Amino acid sequence: MSQSAALSQASADLKDAVYKRITLRLIPFIFICYLFNYLDRVNVGFAKLQMLDALKFSETIYGLGAGIFFIGYVLCGVPSNLALNRFGPRRWIALMMITWGMLSSGLLFVSTPTQFYSLRLFTGAAEAGFFPGVVLYLSQWFPSFRRGRIMALFMSAIPVSGLLGSPFSGWILNHFGAGQGGLAGWQWMFLLQGIPTIALGIGAFFLLADKFANAKWLTTEERAVLEADQAFDAANKPKTVSDSLGEVFKNPAIWAFGLIYFCIQSGVYAINFWLPSIIKNLGFADNLVIGWLSAIPYLLAALFMLLVGRSADLRKERRWHLVIPMLMGAIGLLIAVNFATSPAIAILGLTIATMGALTGLPMFWPVPTALLSAGAAAGGLALINSMGQMAGFLSPYLVGWVKDASGSTDAALYVLAAVIVAGSLLALRMTRTLRAP
Repeated sequence: MSQSAALSQASADLKDAVYKRITLRLIPFIFICYLFNYLDRVNVGFAKLQMLDALKFSETIYGLGAGIFFIGYVLCGVPSNLALNRFGPRRWIALMMITWGMLSSGLLFVSTPTQFYSLRLFTGAAEAGFFPGVVLYLSQWFPSFRRGRIMALFMSAIPVSGLLGSPFSGWILNHFGAGQGGLAGWQWMFLLQGIPTIALGIGAFFLLADKFANAKWLTTEERAVLEADQAFDAANKPKTVSDSLGEVFKNPAIWAFGLIYFCIQSGVYAINFWLPSIIKNLGFADNLVIGWLSAIPYLLAALFMLLVGRSADLRKERRWHLVIPMLMGAIGLLIAVNFATSPAIAILGLTIATMGALTGLPMFWPVPTALLSAGAAAGGLALINSMGQMAGFLSPYLVGWVKDASGSTDAALYVLAAVIVAGSLLALRMTRTLRAP
């Protein structure tokens, strides 16, 4: 081996060691935070199994309450992310987590539709800056060529929240169903899943560093590696006329990416909010059994997400690693609808849909983070995320309205499958000249 080749290999080994250390230091804690973030967001899907009968809510009331969360989320997404960029991730993430943990726990006191709508709305507002803020935060630590696997590791918290949260939620509903301590099972679920979020928020204040430049646990040599890679990324991003918020809103690529993300999230939230109910309608009555069956799609989705993320980075390919999972999401929903009388095949369809739709999420984010300049990223990523989260309002409300009107969720799932296909076609267009860095 020549001297230059040996030096190059030594440099590569040093980088691998540095990023492995940073991954082990940051990702486990952020993963757990996002796990509870997602659990607090979608646990109404399990609460619904008892909550609707106890409070005499219709399917439409539930769908509106589940979805109105995202009105607050969308309205506060951009300003919250800008505040995070100004005040620092450590303080802002801690404040967000403590606030939404308290609001999510407060759902146990709901007794009217108005109370349900209000708490869900404010919880969405409190959570709004967390996900785009973490995406921005991770992009400031990891260069673009490593973001596929990092985003997959971080976002595998979504299927893991279903994998662990589904049986846990089913157990809570069964174990506390008799009303221990004066609370019903669904009330205990909101309480027991909200309190850890508050504790994690306090932990975020003490455990996170705002940026690698002031992370005391990094050595001078490790900081130099990060500075060099971040400088290389910045030099190779498309140049923008201005990074002002006004220019962000005028950028057509940001709106196109937001629409793609909306299409992906349409399938994701249909699955998250309605999977327990769909499985129940297949003929399963016991809440714990429903919980374990709901965990199967999430387990396979977590494994698939990690494999695809690693493959995307190793092959330096983004386009098909995004589009193929999206199409899997649509195909899986169609299988579930057309084989509803065969529980085994229907659950297989739901599993394929979950694997595809959830894997589309981490495969999407390396694309805009690679294309947006540092100044445009704070507002741009939040705007893209806010557009995607609009699906969190429209998707569950559509399914609930169709279920009340027709007695079946089939027509809504057909529409959502079509939306995902449309998003995949737009993704093909937007990524036709893209090469992974």
